[in-house]
Parts: sequence; C-alpha cells; structure tokens
Amino acid sequence: MKQKMAAIIRKDLRNITTNKNLFLSLLIVPLVFTIIFPSILVCAIHFMPDDPDIQKMLELLPMSLRSGNMELDLMGMILNYILPVFFLIIPVMAASIMSASAFVGEKEKHTLETLLYCPLSVKQIFCAKVMASFFLSMLISFISFLAMLLVLEAETLFLMGSFLLPGISWFVILFLISPSVSLIAITLIVRGSAKAQSVEESQQGAVFLVIPLLLLAVGQFMGVLLVNTWILLGLGALCALAAGLLLKRSMGRFSYEMLLK
Repeated sequence: MKQKMAAIIRKDLRNITTNKNLFLSLLIVPLVFTIIFPSILVCAIHFMPDDPDIQKMLELLPMSLRSGNMELDLMGMILNYILPVFFLIIPVMAASIMSASAFVGEKEKHTLETLLYCPLSVKQIFCAKVMASFFLSMLISFISFLAMLLVLEAETLFLMGSFLLPGISWFVILFLISPSVSLIAITLIVRGSAKAQSVEESQQGAVFLVIPLLLLAVGQFMGVLLVNTWILLGLGALCALAAGLLLKRSMGRFSYEMLLK
C-alpha cells in the first residue's frame, strides 16, 4: 500500500515540477520573503542607520538582547524574530498551490475516475494527496532557509565584518511549528478541493488561511510578539496535536460521495 500511495505522491509532484507557470509561482514568494526583503533591510540598516524607521525597530528590541553594535543587534532581531514568521507563510502558500488542485484538478482533467479505480481506499488517496503537498512545502521551506541564511551571512560579513548566529528558535520553527501549521492548512485545503467546482474556487478558500499568518508578521514588526523559545515549543506542541487530530478526523469523514458531488 505504501508503494501505491508513493506513486500518487510522485505523480502530483511531477505535475507541479513540469508545469512552468505553477513552478515559477512556487519560487516567487520564497524569493521575495527570504532573499529580496531581507537584503533590503540589510542595506537600509547599514547605509541609513539614522532613519527614523530603523531607530523605531531598535527600540522594539529588549535591552537584554542588545550588544552595543546597533547594526548587528538589528540584524539579529530580523534574523531571529521577524524572518521566522515568514517560514510559516512560505510552506502554507507553497502547499496551497498544489493542494488547492488536489481533487478538483483531477475533476477538471477528467482523471478522477481513473484515480478512484486504483487499489487504494478513498481515505488512503486523501492521505497521499495531503502528503504530496506536505513534502513539497517542507522541501521549499528548507531550501528557502538555506538560501536565506547563505545570502544574509554573506551580506552581513561583507558590510559589517561579522557573522550572524541563528537562534535555537529556528529549530522549533523549522521542525515543529512550520510543519504543523503547514499540515493543518494542507488538510483543510485538500478537503475543500474535494468539494470545489474549480481550481480558482479552491484557491480562493486557501487565501483566507494565510491572513492570520500575515497578521502575525505585522505583530512581529510592531514588537508585539517577541516570544521566547519555551513559548514557541508550547505553541508548536499545540499545533502538532491540532494537525494530527484534524488529519485523522478529515480522513475519517472523507468519502466517495464528497468527491462525486
């Protein structure tokens, strides 16, 4: 059974990577959030340190986290408190592109009946669709993190003569919170895709899942959510529990009738 589910996962991944328009859209958001936006902030901090907006950002940083070097302090704040929020947005947006068409795409291509004839139950097919989007979102997330860290370290070393040290919160974000939030979003989107009549309708529903994450990013800029690692661990545990329960419940309620409506 695992090999047959893996075949569906490979098929879905192949459909995304061979579609140039979808594949390009998968790259745009990570490129903006992890390369372009951080690079703009690095340049602003280095070349315009007296800018009022830069000074306001420094005021948000607690005194206990200041070392005396304004540029490095601000870059540390951006790396360890602001950019991690984008690694909740990136996997959700990346996965939504694929998961939004999980079942409705099969309907539009008239391949749903063929899929249902495969030697897997409808619940296993649902699980395979979720796992395909999850693997894609995590792959993009980890590649984005490595690209962001490489570019940021190179820019900081060139402009400021020092390296940045990622905080332990990054491990919590990348290996616990981001996968959990991504799995919650994917499960909801794939379930919605089974009921949608078009890919556009399914994608419109997926947009609403990103709004709370965007508000979280705004909160970081306003200094509202400079949370510590223990709070992140607690939040991650709750998200992981919610993700597991939601996936189990969605699989239990998934049926042929939902697909054939």
